[in-house]
Amino acid sequence: MLKVQPHPEYPPEEGRYLRGNDYSPAAVVIILTYDAEAIPPEIERLVRTGVETGAALSGTLQTANIGIEKLICNVVSNPNIRYLILGGPESEGHKTGDAIKALLKNGVDEKKRIIDTTGLTAVLYNVPMEFITRFREQLTLVDCQFQDESVIRKAVWSCFQETPVEFRGQMLSDPGAFPEPPLSGKLTWTVTQPYWEPADDGERAAKKKALELIERLRKRQEQARDLPRPKE
Repeated sequence: MLKVQPHPEYPPEEGRYLRGNDYSPAAVVIILTYDAEAIPPEIERLVRTGVETGAALSGTLQTANIGIEKLICNVVSNPNIRYLILGGPESEGHKTGDAIKALLKNGVDEKKRIIDTTGLTAVLYNVPMEFITRFREQLTLVDCQFQDESVIRKAVWSCFQETPVEFRGQMLSDPGAFPEPPLSGKLTWTVTQPYWEPADDGERAAKKKALELIERLRKRQEQARDLPRPKE
């Protein structure tokens, strides 16, 4: 089966993940509901199981906006990744697992909001539509949420098989690389509060003017600080 080189910048986005076999057909993402400094051992085991079993990438995912955007950028830069194995609990606030499932099933609307998800912040402002489309075309979801590491291990193993095998109601095997060149690019900018994103061109123009005014005021303040002070 055909395997290809990932993009030279793969994976372009940093995050809480481990890099494994670049030619693996599987990536593992574990939903995280804790702060980074308080990740419980069972979540760490799930992540380690993914990369030790042969996943291309295995890591945690916390937010339904920037976190998913980083995941998209990393996956589309490696056409060998054809399955997304989803594990871990559900985030009560972000509903990140629900957002991932809805993205792969339904896509996004004209404002890049994930369709039919309960995640309130599930809007992908910072990635091009081309990346979102490729992510959905390239991947098949393997839902292992709420399962232990033995299920994650079996899922990754199943994705590697040349002959299809049954796994939790799906027939899995390695289809080879996605038949398009890798895409690569970082997030264009970071939206920490998505509800501030302008709704239309008028609001975007007003926001641009406001930002330009803020920048001019900042430069004036810097110039004022650099002026010599009068002698007393």
